[in-house]
Amino acid sequence: MRSRVSEERIVLAPQELGLDSRLEFRKEALAQLAGIPRGGGRLVIDVTSTQSVDSTGLGVLIMILRRAEQRRISVALKGVSEELRFLLALTKLENLFEEVAVGRP
Repeated sequence: MRSRVSEERIVLAPQELGLDSRLEFRKEALAQLAGIPRGGGRLVIDVTSTQSVDSTGLGVLIMILRRAEQRRISVALKGVSEELRFLLALTKLENLFEEVAVGRP
């Protein structure tokens, strides 16, 4: 889903995205989504500092993506590590998220 981005919000993912961090991360991401006008923005999830993602963390990412899709907002991951890229490929989720390189808006 590539579209002209009218507003972009960034949310920082925790170092460990999993069971212990899911509630706070989900709350912050959904708050940022709520601030983006329907149909013309993008939520960037900065995973540059994220060292591990478990199945719960993947579930939160998918839930955020689904909520964004309901509002016609795109979701991008920024700073994806090789480990996370491998996990996304292994779970066949790699094509669901846009990817933003570090150093780019």
